[in-house]
Amino acid sequence: MARRVGSSTFEVAGGCAVSEQNAGSRKPKIVVDHLTKSYDGNIIAVDDINLSIDKGEYCILFGPSGVGKSTLMRHINYLIKPTKGDIVIDGKRLGDMKTKELLKQRSKIGMIFQEFNLVNRMSVIMNVMCGRLHYLSTWRSLTFSFTRDDHERAVDCLRRAGLHEEELYFRRADTLSGGQKQRVAIARMLIQEPEIILADEPIAALDVKNQHMILELIGDIARRDNITIVMTLHHLDLAKKYASRIIGLSEGKVAFDGPGESLDEAAINRVFKMEDGKVVGTT
Repeated sequence: MARRVGSSTFEVAGGCAVSEQNAGSRKPKIVVDHLTKSYDGNIIAVDDINLSIDKGEYCILFGPSGVGKSTLMRHINYLIKPTKGDIVIDGKRLGDMKTKELLKQRSKIGMIFQEFNLVNRMSVIMNVMCGRLHYLSTWRSLTFSFTRDDHERAVDCLRRAGLHEEELYFRRADTLSGGQKQRVAIARMLIQEPEIILADEPIAALDVKNQHMILELIGDIARRDNITIVMTLHHLDLAKKYASRIIGLSEGKVAFDGPGESLDEAAINRVFKMEDGKVVGTT
């Protein structure tokens, strides 16, 4: 049975959507299938969104505040459940998963946050090793008893994230600069060995130089490891420079979906509801 998801036709086999061009070969990494989220039955945050995201794509979500960007992202790892529709990852519907299976799926999704989400009183290397907690036995995870292998992996990930000064590894996280903290957060995400990276405004707290460096670093990681990225970003110039695909949201719906070079003034006006340089409905 065929189904339309976004701009592509999908064959539904076993309840999962497979793109027409990939049918018989491979499935999309992520399918957002008629996703709707409403609050109190009348406030619609996400309105019947359909997207297909391939493995290795670098997707940036943009749009004005309150249009559903973060809500959509939180659905991808099922931190919130949809009112209607579902998320499909590697052909498996998250809504059909039991708690244990869902937790296992979440362990494959790395998160990068605007405010870093580090434990300030912990050392840098301990913060990074926390990305391995889901691999440890219960008693090891409760007591933070990491192995020598965990330590070596953490060092490798810190170096890959651009932190080569070993004296930093044993400093408290709250002694670092903003750029260093975000690199530690990226190293913590790397040690998790994710297949998907969700990044919520990861450069909002950084200066211009570090903004470019962090976006380049995330892009390099994605290319080398063939990881799928979904990121929210307000900087359109940076989105066009670094993303392979830009998805513009307006009032909970997709108003633009394409490569950066296609994001012209008309498309931006659709996303931000603007006419003649003014937001529609204002004077």
